[in-house]
Amino acid sequence: MGTEAVILIVLALLFGFYMAWNIGANDVANAMGTSVGSGALTLTAAVILAAIMEFAGAFIVGPHVSETVRKGIVDLDLLRGMDRGALLLVLGMLAALLAAGAWLQLASYYGWPVSTTHSIVGAIVGFGVVVGGIEAVKWAKVGTIAMSWVISPTLSGVIAFVIFRFLLAVIFYKPNPVLAAKKATPYIVFAVLVAMMLVLAFKGLKPFWKYPFWEDVFGYKFKSHLDTVPLTISLITAGLIGVIGAFVSYRLVRNIEEEPGTTKTLENMYIRRSLSKAIMHLRRIRNTTTGQVRDNADCVLQDTQKLLHDARISTRTRGVSGYHQVERIFVFLQIISAGFVAFAHGANDVANAIGPLSAIMEVVDTTKEAMFWVVPETKSHVSVWLLLLGGAGIVIGLATWGWRVIQTIGKRITELTPSRGFCAEFAAALTILIASVYSLPVSTTHTLVGAVLGVGLARGVGALNLTTVRDIIISWVITLPAGAGLAILFFYGLKAVFV
Repeated sequence: MGTEAVILIVLALLFGFYMAWNIGANDVANAMGTSVGSGALTLTAAVILAAIMEFAGAFIVGPHVSETVRKGIVDLDLLRGMDRGALLLVLGMLAALLAAGAWLQLASYYGWPVSTTHSIVGAIVGFGVVVGGIEAVKWAKVGTIAMSWVISPTLSGVIAFVIFRFLLAVIFYKPNPVLAAKKATPYIVFAVLVAMMLVLAFKGLKPFWKYPFWEDVFGYKFKSHLDTVPLTISLITAGLIGVIGAFVSYRLVRNIEEEPGTTKTLENMYIRRSLSKAIMHLRRIRNTTTGQVRDNADCVLQDTQKLLHDARISTRTRGVSGYHQVERIFVFLQIISAGFVAFAHGANDVANAIGPLSAIMEVVDTTKEAMFWVVPETKSHVSVWLLLLGGAGIVIGLATWGWRVIQTIGKRITELTPSRGFCAEFAAALTILIASVYSLPVSTTHTLVGAVLGVGLARGVGALNLTTVRDIIISWVITLPAGAGLAILFFYGLKAVFV
Protein backbone atom coordinates (compact mmCIF):
# COMPACT_ATOMS: atom_id res chain seq x y z
CA MET A 1 0.00 0.00 0.00
CA GLY A 2 1.46 3.34 -1.07
CA THR A 3 2.04 6.45 1.02
CA GLU A 4 -0.99 8.17 -0.48
CA ALA A 5 -3.27 5.32 0.59
CA VAL A 6 -1.86 5.26 4.12
CA ILE A 7 -2.41 9.00 4.54
CA LEU A 8 -5.99 8.71 3.30
CA ILE A 9 -6.72 5.84 5.68
CA VAL A 10 -5.35 7.81 8.64
CA LEU A 11 -7.46 10.81 7.66
CA ALA A 12 -10.52 8.59 7.26
CA LEU A 13 -10.10 7.16 10.76
CA LEU A 14 -9.61 10.61 12.27
CA PHE A 15 -12.56 12.16 10.44
CA GLY A 16 -14.77 9.13 11.16
CA PHE A 17 -14.02 9.34 14.87
CA TYR A 18 -14.60 13.10 14.77
CA MET A 19 -18.01 12.56 13.18
CA ALA A 20 -18.91 9.86 15.73
CA TRP A 21 -17.84 12.15 18.55
CA ASN A 22 -20.18 14.85 17.28
CA ILE A 23 -23.04 12.36 16.86
CA GLY A 24 -22.67 11.59 20.56
CA ALA A 25 -22.45 15.27 21.48
CA ASN A 26 -25.59 16.22 19.56
CA ASP A 27 -27.84 13.35 18.49
CA VAL A 28 -27.41 11.03 21.48
CA ALA A 29 -28.01 13.95 23.81
CA ASN A 30 -31.50 14.21 22.28
CA ALA A 31 -32.42 10.74 23.50
CA MET A 32 -31.25 11.53 27.04
CA GLY A 33 -32.26 15.20 27.20
CA THR A 34 -35.80 14.67 28.50
CA SER A 35 -34.64 12.17 31.15
CA VAL A 36 -32.00 14.56 32.51
CA GLY A 37 -34.21 17.63 32.20
CA SER A 38 -37.04 15.99 34.14
CA GLY A 39 -34.74 14.73 36.88
CA ALA A 40 -35.41 11.06 36.10
CA LEU A 41 -31.69 10.55 35.50
CA THR A 42 -28.59 12.42 36.55
CA LEU A 43 -26.21 13.42 33.77
CA THR A 44 -23.77 10.70 34.85
CA ALA A 45 -26.47 8.01 34.89
CA ALA A 46 -27.73 9.17 31.49
CA VAL A 47 -24.23 8.91 30.02
CA ILE A 48 -23.81 5.38 31.41
CA LEU A 49 -27.23 4.21 30.15
CA ALA A 50 -26.70 5.80 26.74
CA ALA A 51 -23.19 4.36 26.51
CA ILE A 52 -24.46 0.82 27.07
CA MET A 53 -27.54 1.01 24.82
CA GLU A 54 -26.01 3.11 22.03
CA PHE A 55 -22.91 0.93 21.86
CA ALA A 56 -25.02 -2.25 21.90
CA GLY A 57 -27.20 -0.96 19.06
CA ALA A 58 -24.21 0.19 17.03
CA PHE A 59 -22.27 -3.03 17.52
CA ILE A 60 -25.12 -5.53 17.05
CA VAL A 61 -27.07 -3.93 14.22
CA GLY A 62 -24.74 -1.24 12.91
CA PRO A 63 -22.86 -3.40 10.36
CA HIS A 64 -25.97 -3.91 8.26
CA VAL A 65 -27.34 -0.38 8.51
CA SER A 66 -23.99 1.15 7.59
CA GLU A 67 -24.00 -0.59 4.22
CA THR A 68 -26.79 1.72 3.04
CA VAL A 69 -25.37 5.03 4.32
CA ARG A 70 -25.16 6.64 0.90
CA LYS A 71 -28.92 6.04 0.52
CA GLY A 72 -28.92 6.73 -3.19
CA ILE A 73 -28.18 10.43 -2.68
CA VAL A 74 -25.48 10.61 -5.38
CA ASP A 75 -25.28 8.62 -8.61
CA LEU A 76 -21.87 6.95 -8.24
CA ASP A 77 -21.98 5.62 -11.81
CA LEU A 78 -20.83 9.06 -12.94
CA LEU A 79 -17.57 8.58 -11.01
CA ARG A 80 -16.79 5.30 -12.74
CA GLY A 81 -16.18 7.07 -16.03
CA MET A 82 -13.87 9.71 -14.55
CA ASP A 83 -10.11 9.83 -14.36
CA ARG A 84 -9.11 8.78 -10.82
CA GLY A 85 -12.80 8.50 -10.01
CA ALA A 86 -12.29 6.34 -6.92
CA LEU A 87 -9.86 8.89 -5.47
CA LEU A 88 -12.52 11.55 -5.95
CA LEU A 89 -14.99 9.29 -4.12
CA VAL A 90 -12.56 8.90 -1.21
CA LEU A 91 -11.92 12.64 -1.04
CA GLY A 92 -15.66 13.31 -1.25
CA MET A 93 -16.42 10.97 1.64
CA LEU A 94 -13.60 12.53 3.67
CA ALA A 95 -14.98 15.98 2.96
CA ALA A 96 -18.49 14.82 3.90
CA LEU A 97 -17.34 13.41 7.24
CA LEU A 98 -15.36 16.54 8.08
CA ALA A 99 -18.14 18.90 6.96
CA ALA A 100 -20.92 17.10 8.83
CA GLY A 101 -18.75 16.84 11.93
CA ALA A 102 -17.85 20.55 11.82
CA TRP A 103 -21.50 21.61 11.48
CA LEU A 104 -22.57 19.30 14.31
CA GLN A 105 -19.83 20.69 16.54
CA LEU A 106 -20.97 24.24 15.85
CA ALA A 107 -24.59 23.29 16.53
CA SER A 108 -23.62 21.48 19.74
CA TYR A 109 -21.67 24.52 20.93
CA TYR A 110 -24.84 26.61 20.75
CA GLY A 111 -26.98 23.77 22.09
CA TRP A 112 -28.95 23.31 18.85
CA PRO A 113 -30.36 19.79 18.43
CA VAL A 114 -29.93 19.08 14.71
CA SER A 115 -30.19 15.92 12.63
CA THR A 116 -26.91 14.09 12.04
CA THR A 117 -28.53 12.28 9.13
CA HIS A 118 -29.42 15.58 7.47
CA SER A 119 -25.90 16.84 8.15
CA ILE A 120 -24.21 13.93 6.37
CA VAL A 121 -26.81 13.92 3.57
CA GLY A 122 -26.25 17.62 2.97
CA ALA A 123 -22.49 17.05 2.90
CA ILE A 124 -22.78 14.21 0.36
CA VAL A 125 -25.07 16.39 -1.77
CA GLY A 126 -22.42 19.12 -1.80
CA PHE A 127 -19.76 16.64 -2.88
CA GLY A 128 -22.04 15.18 -5.57
CA VAL A 129 -22.85 18.58 -7.08
CA VAL A 130 -19.17 19.51 -7.31
CA VAL A 131 -18.09 16.23 -8.91
CA GLY A 132 -21.03 15.35 -11.17
CA GLY A 133 -23.12 18.50 -11.38
CA ILE A 134 -26.73 19.07 -10.38
CA GLU A 135 -27.89 15.97 -12.25
CA ALA A 136 -25.63 13.73 -10.14
CA VAL A 137 -27.84 14.28 -7.09
CA LYS A 138 -31.08 12.34 -6.75
CA TRP A 139 -33.20 15.28 -5.70
CA ALA A 140 -36.34 13.21 -5.21
CA LYS A 141 -34.57 11.34 -2.42
CA VAL A 142 -33.31 14.60 -0.91
CA GLY A 143 -36.84 16.01 -1.05
CA THR A 144 -38.18 12.96 0.76
CA ILE A 145 -35.62 13.45 3.50
CA ALA A 146 -36.49 17.15 3.75
CA MET A 147 -40.13 16.18 4.33
CA SER A 148 -39.10 14.94 7.76
CA TRP A 149 -38.67 18.58 8.83
CA VAL A 150 -42.46 18.78 8.87
CA ILE A 151 -43.58 15.16 9.37
CA SER A 152 -41.35 14.31 12.36
CA PRO A 153 -42.12 17.18 14.77
CA THR A 154 -45.76 17.49 13.74
CA LEU A 155 -46.62 13.82 14.20
CA SER A 156 -44.70 13.40 17.45
CA GLY A 157 -46.00 16.72 18.79
CA VAL A 158 -49.63 15.70 18.23
CA ILE A 159 -49.06 12.27 19.81
CA ALA A 160 -47.27 13.80 22.84
CA PHE A 161 -50.08 16.33 23.28
CA VAL A 162 -52.73 13.58 23.26
CA ILE A 163 -50.78 11.29 25.63
CA PHE A 164 -50.17 14.06 28.15
CA ARG A 165 -53.79 15.21 28.12
CA PHE A 166 -54.82 11.56 28.55
CA LEU A 167 -52.60 11.18 31.63
CA LEU A 168 -54.01 14.37 33.08
CA ALA A 169 -57.54 13.02 32.66
CA VAL A 170 -56.97 9.49 34.00
CA ILE A 171 -54.44 10.25 36.76
CA PHE A 172 -53.63 13.82 37.72
CA TYR A 173 -57.17 15.23 37.58
CA LYS A 174 -58.55 12.44 39.74
CA PRO A 175 -59.40 13.13 43.41
CA ASN A 176 -56.74 10.58 44.42
CA PRO A 177 -53.93 10.64 41.82
CA VAL A 178 -51.90 7.96 43.63
CA LEU A 179 -54.74 5.44 43.51
CA ALA A 180 -55.43 6.34 39.87
CA ALA A 181 -51.75 5.89 38.99
CA LYS A 182 -51.63 2.49 40.68
CA LYS A 183 -54.60 1.34 38.60
CA ALA A 184 -53.31 2.76 35.32
CA THR A 185 -49.61 1.83 35.63
CA PRO A 186 -49.84 -1.85 34.50
CA TYR A 187 -51.73 -0.82 31.37
CA ILE A 188 -49.28 1.99 30.64
CA VAL A 189 -46.31 -0.35 31.13
CA PHE A 190 -47.89 -2.90 28.79
CA ALA A 191 -48.41 -0.24 26.08
CA VAL A 192 -44.89 1.14 26.51
CA LEU A 193 -43.14 -2.24 26.32
CA VAL A 194 -45.19 -3.43 23.34
CA ALA A 195 -44.48 -0.19 21.46
CA MET A 196 -40.77 -0.23 22.34
CA MET A 197 -40.32 -3.87 21.33
CA LEU A 198 -42.02 -3.17 17.99
CA VAL A 199 -39.77 -0.14 17.48
CA LEU A 200 -36.82 -2.42 18.15
CA ALA A 201 -38.11 -5.07 15.73
CA PHE A 202 -39.11 -2.71 12.90
CA LYS A 203 -36.41 -0.07 13.23
CA GLY A 204 -33.45 -1.16 15.33
CA LEU A 205 -33.43 -4.86 14.43
CA LYS A 206 -34.69 -4.66 10.85
CA PRO A 207 -31.46 -6.22 9.46
CA PHE A 208 -32.00 -9.19 11.80
CA TRP A 209 -34.69 -10.47 9.46
CA LYS A 210 -32.24 -10.43 6.54
CA TYR A 211 -29.88 -12.97 8.09
CA PRO A 212 -29.33 -16.07 5.87
CA PHE A 213 -30.51 -18.15 8.84
CA TRP A 214 -34.15 -17.44 8.02
CA GLU A 215 -33.84 -18.58 4.41
CA ASP A 216 -31.59 -21.57 5.17
CA VAL A 217 -33.72 -22.98 8.00
CA PHE A 218 -37.25 -21.75 7.26
CA GLY A 219 -37.08 -20.95 3.56
CA TYR A 220 -38.15 -17.38 4.27
CA LYS A 221 -36.61 -14.49 2.33
CA PHE A 222 -37.10 -11.05 3.84
CA LYS A 223 -39.07 -8.52 1.80
CA SER A 224 -40.62 -6.30 4.45
CA HIS A 225 -40.85 -6.15 8.24
CA LEU A 226 -44.63 -6.37 7.68
CA ASP A 227 -44.32 -9.85 6.17
CA THR A 228 -46.16 -12.59 8.04
CA VAL A 229 -43.07 -14.15 9.64
CA PRO A 230 -41.39 -11.05 11.14
CA LEU A 231 -44.71 -9.39 11.98
CA THR A 232 -46.06 -12.46 13.81
CA ILE A 233 -42.86 -13.08 15.74
CA SER A 234 -42.57 -9.37 16.64
CA LEU A 235 -46.17 -9.09 17.86
CA ILE A 236 -46.02 -12.30 19.94
CA THR A 237 -42.69 -11.34 21.51
CA ALA A 238 -43.82 -7.79 22.22
CA GLY A 239 -47.10 -9.01 23.72
CA LEU A 240 -45.38 -11.49 26.05
CA ILE A 241 -42.86 -8.94 27.26
CA GLY A 242 -45.66 -6.41 27.73
CA VAL A 243 -47.68 -8.84 29.88
CA ILE A 244 -44.63 -9.70 31.99
CA GLY A 245 -43.82 -6.01 32.46
CA ALA A 246 -47.42 -5.20 33.40
CA PHE A 247 -47.47 -7.97 36.02
CA VAL A 248 -44.16 -6.88 37.53
CA SER A 249 -45.29 -3.25 37.64
CA TYR A 250 -48.54 -4.25 39.33
CA ARG A 251 -46.58 -6.05 42.07
CA LEU A 252 -44.32 -3.04 42.54
CA VAL A 253 -46.91 -0.25 42.69
CA ARG A 254 -49.53 -2.04 44.80
CA ASN A 255 -47.48 -1.37 47.96
CA ILE A 256 -47.35 2.39 47.42
CA GLU A 257 -49.27 4.05 50.21
CA GLU A 258 -52.24 6.17 49.30
CA GLU A 259 -53.10 9.48 50.93
CA PRO A 260 -56.87 9.84 51.46
CA GLY A 261 -56.61 13.62 51.58
CA THR A 262 -54.60 14.00 48.40
CA THR A 263 -55.96 16.82 46.27
CA LYS A 264 -55.67 17.49 42.60
CA THR A 265 -52.26 19.14 42.82
CA LEU A 266 -51.52 19.35 39.14
CA GLU A 267 -55.03 20.54 38.38
CA ASN A 268 -54.50 23.35 40.89
CA MET A 269 -51.40 24.34 38.93
CA TYR A 270 -53.48 24.71 35.79
CA ILE A 271 -56.15 26.61 37.72
CA ARG A 272 -53.50 29.00 38.99
CA ARG A 273 -52.18 29.56 35.49
CA SER A 274 -55.68 30.19 34.12
CA LEU A 275 -56.51 32.57 36.96
CA SER A 276 -53.25 34.46 36.35
CA LYS A 277 -54.21 34.97 32.71
CA ALA A 278 -57.72 36.07 33.72
CA ILE A 279 -56.24 38.62 36.13
CA MET A 280 -54.02 39.99 33.36
CA HIS A 281 -57.01 40.48 31.04
CA LEU A 282 -59.17 41.99 33.79
CA ARG A 283 -56.46 44.53 34.56
CA ARG A 284 -56.42 45.56 30.91
CA ILE A 285 -60.21 46.00 30.97
CA ARG A 286 -60.05 48.05 34.15
CA ASN A 287 -57.28 50.26 32.84
CA THR A 288 -58.93 50.96 29.47
CA THR A 289 -62.54 51.59 30.57
CA THR A 290 -64.37 54.09 32.71
CA GLY A 291 -67.55 54.35 34.76
CA GLN A 292 -69.65 51.35 35.74
CA VAL A 293 -67.73 48.94 33.51
CA ARG A 294 -64.47 49.86 35.25
CA ASP A 295 -66.05 49.41 38.72
CA ASN A 296 -67.49 46.00 37.80
CA ALA A 297 -64.17 44.88 36.31
CA ASP A 298 -62.39 45.97 39.49
CA CYS A 299 -64.77 43.90 41.63
CA VAL A 300 -64.32 40.82 39.47
CA LEU A 301 -60.56 41.39 39.54
CA GLN A 302 -60.51 41.40 43.34
CA ASP A 303 -62.55 38.19 43.50
CA THR A 304 -60.25 36.51 40.96
CA GLN A 305 -57.16 37.56 42.91
CA LYS A 306 -58.66 36.00 46.05
CA LEU A 307 -59.32 32.77 44.14
CA LEU A 308 -55.71 32.70 42.97
CA HIS A 309 -54.49 33.24 46.54
CA ASP A 310 -56.62 30.32 47.79
CA ALA A 311 -55.40 28.06 44.96
CA ARG A 312 -51.77 28.80 45.84
CA ILE A 313 -52.31 27.96 49.49
CA SER A 314 -54.06 24.71 48.54
CA THR A 315 -51.19 23.67 46.29
CA ARG A 316 -48.56 24.44 48.92
CA THR A 317 -50.24 22.70 51.82
CA ARG A 318 -52.04 19.66 50.47
CA GLY A 319 -51.26 16.72 48.23
CA VAL A 320 -47.66 17.56 47.36
CA SER A 321 -46.27 14.22 48.55
CA GLY A 322 -48.96 12.36 46.61
CA TYR A 323 -48.03 14.25 43.47
CA HIS A 324 -44.37 13.28 43.93
CA GLN A 325 -45.35 9.64 44.44
CA VAL A 326 -47.08 9.65 41.06
CA GLU A 327 -44.08 11.30 39.42
CA ARG A 328 -41.74 8.65 40.85
CA ILE A 329 -43.72 5.98 38.99
CA PHE A 330 -43.02 7.77 35.72
CA VAL A 331 -39.31 7.95 36.48
CA PHE A 332 -38.97 4.21 35.80
CA LEU A 333 -41.13 4.39 32.69
CA GLN A 334 -39.02 7.21 31.32
CA ILE A 335 -35.77 5.34 31.94
CA ILE A 336 -37.16 2.31 30.08
CA SER A 337 -38.24 4.39 27.09
CA ALA A 338 -34.93 6.29 27.03
CA GLY A 339 -32.99 3.03 26.90
CA PHE A 340 -35.01 1.69 23.96
CA VAL A 341 -34.69 4.96 22.03
CA ALA A 342 -30.93 4.98 22.63
CA PHE A 343 -30.56 1.41 21.32
CA ALA A 344 -32.53 2.15 18.17
CA HIS A 345 -30.55 5.34 17.66
CA GLY A 346 -27.20 3.59 18.03
CA ALA A 347 -28.30 0.87 15.61
CA ASN A 348 -29.17 3.35 12.89
CA ASP A 349 -27.17 6.55 13.30
CA VAL A 350 -23.74 5.01 13.78
CA ALA A 351 -23.97 4.58 10.00
CA ASN A 352 -23.61 8.35 9.59
CA ALA A 353 -20.02 8.06 10.76
CA ILE A 354 -19.07 4.49 9.89
CA GLY A 355 -20.81 4.29 6.50
CA PRO A 356 -18.57 6.82 4.70
CA LEU A 357 -15.57 5.50 6.63
CA SER A 358 -16.22 1.90 5.59
CA ALA A 359 -16.77 3.04 1.99
CA ILE A 360 -13.34 4.69 2.02
CA MET A 361 -11.69 1.58 3.47
CA GLU A 362 -13.37 -0.58 0.82
CA VAL A 363 -12.12 1.61 -2.01
CA VAL A 364 -8.58 1.69 -0.66
CA ASP A 365 -8.54 -2.06 -0.03
CA THR A 366 -9.96 -2.86 -3.49
CA THR A 367 -7.75 -0.63 -5.59
CA LYS A 368 -4.51 -0.61 -3.53
CA GLU A 369 -1.68 -0.28 -6.03
CA ALA A 370 -4.04 0.86 -8.79
CA MET A 371 -3.82 4.31 -7.21
CA PHE A 372 -7.60 4.75 -7.06
CA TRP A 373 -8.35 4.66 -10.78
CA VAL A 374 -11.48 2.49 -10.53
CA VAL A 375 -14.60 2.79 -8.38
CA PRO A 376 -15.35 -0.73 -7.11
CA GLU A 377 -18.78 -2.25 -7.67
CA THR A 378 -18.98 -3.99 -4.28
CA LYS A 379 -20.86 -2.73 -1.23
CA SER A 380 -19.03 -1.36 1.75
CA HIS A 381 -17.94 -4.01 4.22
CA VAL A 382 -18.10 -2.91 7.83
CA SER A 383 -15.33 -4.27 10.03
CA VAL A 384 -15.83 -4.90 13.73
CA TRP A 385 -13.02 -2.56 14.68
CA LEU A 386 -14.67 0.27 12.72
CA LEU A 387 -17.85 -0.27 14.74
CA LEU A 388 -15.80 -0.18 17.93
CA LEU A 389 -14.30 3.12 16.77
CA GLY A 390 -17.71 4.57 15.97
CA GLY A 391 -19.33 3.33 19.19
CA ALA A 392 -16.47 4.68 21.30
CA GLY A 393 -16.63 8.04 19.54
CA ILE A 394 -20.37 8.34 20.18
CA VAL A 395 -19.99 7.56 23.89
CA ILE A 396 -17.05 9.95 24.36
CA GLY A 397 -18.90 12.71 22.52
CA LEU A 398 -21.92 12.37 24.79
CA ALA A 399 -19.80 12.30 27.94
CA THR A 400 -17.70 15.34 27.04
CA TRP A 401 -20.00 17.72 25.15
CA GLY A 402 -23.49 16.25 25.25
CA TRP A 403 -24.55 18.38 28.22
CA ARG A 404 -25.04 21.41 25.96
CA VAL A 405 -27.79 19.84 23.85
CA ILE A 406 -29.19 18.00 26.88
CA GLN A 407 -29.80 21.37 28.53
CA THR A 408 -31.68 22.63 25.46
CA ILE A 409 -33.92 19.57 25.15
CA GLY A 410 -34.45 19.10 28.88
CA LYS A 411 -34.73 22.64 30.20
CA ARG A 412 -34.79 25.40 27.60
CA ILE A 413 -37.84 24.41 25.51
CA THR A 414 -40.30 23.84 28.37
CA GLU A 415 -40.25 22.74 31.99
CA LEU A 416 -40.22 18.95 32.24
CA THR A 417 -41.20 16.54 34.99
CA PRO A 418 -40.84 12.73 34.83
CA SER A 419 -44.44 12.39 33.60
CA ARG A 420 -43.96 15.03 30.90
CA GLY A 421 -40.61 13.59 29.90
CA PHE A 422 -42.17 10.15 29.65
CA CYS A 423 -44.92 11.50 27.39
CA ALA A 424 -42.31 13.07 25.11
CA GLU A 425 -40.15 9.95 24.83
CA PHE A 426 -43.11 7.59 24.44
CA ALA A 427 -44.54 9.85 21.73
CA ALA A 428 -41.18 9.87 19.95
CA ALA A 429 -41.04 6.07 20.07
CA LEU A 430 -44.59 5.77 18.71
CA THR A 431 -43.74 8.20 15.91
CA ILE A 432 -40.70 6.13 14.95
CA LEU A 433 -42.89 3.01 15.02
CA ILE A 434 -45.57 4.58 12.79
CA ALA A 435 -42.91 5.87 10.42
CA SER A 436 -41.35 2.40 10.18
CA VAL A 437 -44.70 0.79 9.38
CA TYR A 438 -45.67 3.35 6.72
CA SER A 439 -42.14 4.09 5.47
CA LEU A 440 -42.39 7.77 6.38
CA PRO A 441 -39.19 9.82 6.48
CA VAL A 442 -38.55 10.92 10.07
CA SER A 443 -35.60 12.27 12.01
CA THR A 444 -34.98 11.08 15.57
CA THR A 445 -33.88 14.58 16.53
CA HIS A 446 -36.89 16.33 15.02
CA THR A 447 -39.18 13.69 16.51
CA LEU A 448 -37.93 14.19 20.07
CA VAL A 449 -37.98 17.97 19.82
CA GLY A 450 -41.51 17.88 18.39
CA ALA A 451 -42.64 15.65 21.24
CA VAL A 452 -41.26 18.07 23.83
CA LEU A 453 -43.07 20.91 22.05
CA GLY A 454 -46.30 18.89 22.11
CA VAL A 455 -46.02 18.37 25.87
CA GLY A 456 -45.37 22.08 26.32
CA LEU A 457 -48.33 23.07 24.15
CA ALA A 458 -50.58 20.83 26.24
CA ARG A 459 -49.92 23.31 29.05
CA GLY A 460 -50.39 26.36 26.83
CA VAL A 461 -48.16 28.37 24.50
CA GLY A 462 -46.92 30.32 27.49
CA ALA A 463 -45.18 27.16 28.74
CA LEU A 464 -42.82 27.25 25.73
CA ASN A 465 -39.62 29.22 25.34
CA LEU A 466 -40.40 30.58 21.87
CA THR A 467 -36.92 32.04 21.42
CA THR A 468 -35.34 28.62 21.83
CA VAL A 469 -37.95 27.08 19.51
CA ARG A 470 -37.17 29.70 16.85
CA ASP A 471 -33.42 29.03 17.06
CA ILE A 472 -33.95 25.27 16.76
CA ILE A 473 -36.17 25.60 13.67
CA ILE A 474 -33.66 27.90 11.98
CA SER A 475 -30.85 25.41 12.69
CA TRP A 476 -32.94 22.63 11.09
CA VAL A 477 -33.50 24.64 7.93
CA ILE A 478 -29.85 25.52 7.41
CA THR A 479 -28.45 22.05 8.24
CA LEU A 480 -28.59 20.69 4.67
CA PRO A 481 -27.10 23.78 2.98
CA ALA A 482 -24.52 24.18 5.77
CA GLY A 483 -23.35 20.59 5.32
CA ALA A 484 -23.25 20.99 1.55
CA GLY A 485 -21.31 24.26 1.66
CA LEU A 486 -18.72 22.97 4.10
CA ALA A 487 -18.31 19.75 2.10
CA ILE A 488 -17.61 21.73 -1.08
CA LEU A 489 -15.02 23.82 0.74
CA PHE A 490 -13.26 20.82 2.29
CA PHE A 491 -13.43 18.80 -0.95
CA TYR A 492 -11.59 21.47 -2.90
CA GLY A 493 -9.02 21.71 -0.13
CA LEU A 494 -8.38 17.95 -0.15
CA LYS A 495 -8.39 17.85 -3.95
CA ALA A 496 -5.72 20.54 -4.08
CA VAL A 497 -3.50 18.35 -1.90
CA PHE A 498 -4.06 14.88 -3.40
CA VAL A 499 -4.94 15.44 -7.08
